[in-house]
Amino acid sequence: MRLQINAVHFTADRSLLDFIQAKFNKLDTFHDRIISGEVFLRLDGADTHKVKQKIVEIRLSIPGKELFVKESDKTFENATDRVLDVLKDKLVRCKQKRSDFSSQAIVEAKSRMKEDEVFEPDEL
Repeated sequence: MRLQINAVHFTADRSLLDFIQAKFNKLDTFHDRIISGEVFLRLDGADTHKVKQKIVEIRLSIPGKELFVKESDKTFENATDRVLDVLKDKLVRCKQKRSDFSSQAIVEAKSRMKEDEVFEPDEL
């Protein structure tokens, strides 16, 4: 998956970037059609020089949809883990909805609708 990581108003160290990339590479197991992802790392309270929270925002693109999750914690690693938990749930739900459209019940209903169209009585 192509992942773009942006650190807003600070420089993130290489170990943090590698940690985030390694964690997000595991998302392919939950949804096989992830197009790209964009991560924003922010410091809450950076204006007052007292950083209170670290915020991780992710925008994930999948076919037909764009998912966005924002979480905060005392460390970027913990916030990343929290974002991943929410994203896993969203990706599984999206994949289930996609597979529901090809379920057996829907296929049978479509075939019945086509049969009904064929046997409509002629108008006089």
